[in-house]
Amino acid sequence: MRAFPVVMPSGTRYWTVLDDELAVVGDVDRFLRELRLARGRAETTTKAYAEGLSLFLDWCAATGRDWRTAARDMGLFIVWLRWTPRAGEVPVVVVPGPGGVPVRGESRINRVLTAVRMFLLHAVVNKAAPGWVLEQVYELGDDRDLPLRARGESGGMRYRLRARHRVNEPQTGVDRASDEEVVAMFLACRSARDRLIVLLLSRVGLRRGQVAGLRRRDPHVVMDARALGCDVSGAHVHVVRRDNENGAWSKSRKSHVLPLDFLVVRAFDQYALERHELLGAGGSDFLLVNLFRPPVGSPVTPDAIGELTESLARRAGLERRIAPHMMRHAMASNVADAGGSLDEVQALLGHEHPESARPYLHPSASRLRAAVERVPVPRTVGAEGAGL
Repeated sequence: MRAFPVVMPSGTRYWTVLDDELAVVGDVDRFLRELRLARGRAETTTKAYAEGLSLFLDWCAATGRDWRTAARDMGLFIVWLRWTPRAGEVPVVVVPGPGGVPVRGESRINRVLTAVRMFLLHAVVNKAAPGWVLEQVYELGDDRDLPLRARGESGGMRYRLRARHRVNEPQTGVDRASDEEVVAMFLACRSARDRLIVLLLSRVGLRRGQVAGLRRRDPHVVMDARALGCDVSGAHVHVVRRDNENGAWSKSRKSHVLPLDFLVVRAFDQYALERHELLGAGGSDFLLVNLFRPPVGSPVTPDAIGELTESLARRAGLERRIAPHMMRHAMASNVADAGGSLDEVQALLGHEHPESARPYLHPSASRLRAAVERVPVPRTVGAEGAGL
C-alpha cells in the first residue's frame, strides 16, 4: 500500500491509497475525498491520513486480517507500528531487547491511530463496516477531563466518545526562537525575498503555509488603502484561506487582517524591486516565488520555507535547528513581553479561542524577575515597633 496524490479536473488536490496492483482502494478513497471536498480539510491532512491508512492496510494484509473487523486487535497494531518498518526500509529486530529503538515514536503512532479511527467511523456510517467496530475504537466518556472552554455553557455534565487507544506522549512544548537567533538568521539571508520571509514569520507571526499562500494582492503597504477597495487603515496584510497549487494552506478558517510595522514594509519594498529586476512584470500571482532556481517564477512551497529556516540557522552558526513555528512563537512572546494582552496575542495569531494563544507565551527572564520584584516584602511589627 502507498499514499498517492490525486489532481482533479478542477485543480483540487488530495491524497488517496493505492494497493500493490496500483489500484485505488475504494473505501479509503471515498473517505479521503469526503475529507477534502465535503469537510474542507487541507491537502496535507489527506496526505497524513493516507500515509497512516496505508500502514493500517499493510498490517491487515501482513497478518491476514480484514480491515473491517481488525479494530478488535488494535493493541497488536500499535505494537506492529512501534517495531515494524515499511517494506524496503532497513530491517530491525522484531522483538528488541532493552535499549531497542522503536521505528516510530509516540506522536507518529497517535497520528496513525487518529486516521484509522476517523476512517472506521466513516466506514460504519456508510455501512461498509459493522456497527460494533465503534465500540472497539471508542468508549463513552464525560467532559470532566476537558478544559472549561470545551465543556459548553449548559453547566450540566455532557458525554462524548473518547478514543480507546492512545499512546502516552512526552509533554514537549514548542520553544521560541530568541531575538538573537532571529537577527542572526536575518543577517544570514542572501536575498530580499529571504529577508521578507524571516520577517513575515518573526514579526507578523504567520505560519509557513500562510506565508507561502500569500498573493500579490494580499499586502497593502500604504497608509490609506481605500483606493484599493480596502477600508483598513495603515500597512497590513490579508490572510485568506485558499486552495493553492503549491500546497499552501491557512489553518485559520476565517480571513483576517494583520498590521505590518516599518521593518516589514521596507522588506516588501526591497523584495518588489528584486523580483521586478529578475522577472519583470511576469511570474506567478503568488507573492513569494522562486527567483534563483528552476522553475523560476513558480510559487514557493511551505516545505521550501522550512528548508530555508533550517539553512539560515546553519549558515548563521546557530547551535540548534530553528523551525518556522518557533519564529511564530517568538512573535507572540515579544508582543506579550511588550505589554500586549492575551486577546491582542490571540487576534494577531488568528486564533478563535483566547486559550489557544497561551502555549505561544514564553515570558522572558527579565519579565519574570520584574514580576517577583513587584511583590512587596512582608513586614511584621513587633511590640517595640520594629519591622521585619
